Amino acid sequence: QLQLVESGGGLVQPGGSLRLSCAASEFTLDYHAVGWFRQAPGKEREGVSCISSSGSGTNYADSVKGRFTISRDNAKNTVYLQMNSLKPEDTAVYYCAAILTHFITSLQPPCASYPQAEYNYWGQGTQVTVSS
Repeated sequence: QLQLVESGGGLVQPGGSLRLSCAASEFTLDYHAVGWFRQAPGKEREGVSCISSSGSGTNYADSVKGRFTISRDNAKNTVYLQMNSLKPEDTAVYYCAAILTHFITSLQPPCASYPQAEYNYWGQGTQVTVSS
């Protein structure tokens, strides 16, 4: 079954760190841009960060710039989200999603240009809670 599986969520104190992982099962992420999204209770799902298929292009929401870092290891078929200096407002369910993109890197649009609705695969989500 083609799927994405997130892991690494949990409870952390403000100022702490977590690293989320997004692993693909039964398909390769090589030609996919990957995005991380989050949804807090009572709020709409929002984009947090994304990375191009090669890893050369990344994008971050203003609220996480300088604190979160997205990366990928195509050999491990996994994308990571390193989250530092966590704040209570980062509390949410975090989802990763993948979208098939052009195999020629120079013809790929910026990963931030992909609407959420166009992503092909979604994970089940992992809870991140930042609280003292």
